[in-house]
Amino acid sequence: MAYVDFVGAVHKSTKRDYVQRVVEHDKAECAEVAGQFGQDYWDGDRRYGFGGYHYDGRWRVVADAMVAHYDLQPGARILDIGCGKGFLLYEFSQALKGARLSGIDISEYGIENAKEEVRPNLTLGNCKDLPYDDNEFDFVYSINTFHNLFNFELYPSLQEMQRVGRGSKHITIESYRNEREKANLLYWQLTCRAFMMPAEWEFTFQQAGYDGDYGYITFE
Repeated sequence: MAYVDFVGAVHKSTKRDYVQRVVEHDKAECAEVAGQFGQDYWDGDRRYGFGGYHYDGRWRVVADAMVAHYDLQPGARILDIGCGKGFLLYEFSQALKGARLSGIDISEYGIENAKEEVRPNLTLGNCKDLPYDDNEFDFVYSINTFHNLFNFELYPSLQEMQRVGRGSKHITIESYRNEREKANLLYWQLTCRAFMMPAEWEFTFQQAGYDGDYGYITFE
């Protein structure tokens, strides 16, 4: 297991007012709406989530970096756990010749409104029970999904990710390294359930038998 940051630059490109997020609206109500992962979360008011999540090419640098780092070969089978609208999967179709792509997400709205080119490759489902064969994929990744799970969901989900991947694996989660980042995460998050420091995430990965890499984003 190694720490590898693929999405830090994308994350830091967004400016955030943490205090405004808490005082401007009923944060608890916003989180309840966001947790349904429906239209409001993806394309509704910013208080409920992305405030409109549209393809803009920002994920291409992530796909290119992953292809290079893991030396992914043309025709590789790739799985995105928590694929959302499939933007990063689409970038893999551009970054790697003949890539065979699959994505799974709990959001029916996200999949129905995914990028048209990869929509047929997406499945509605839960990461606790992946509908794929053992060792089916050359590369499995999950970006900003596992922190949305309850702690008792983490082990089965990590074990499923381990099961279906025969090659490299990567997880990115939200985390915090100090009390300021912890407060900012609490202020900003809408769907996060597993609040852990990097060392706690590493412990959880090891206990579940996950042997892939990981990265984390923080709210500084």
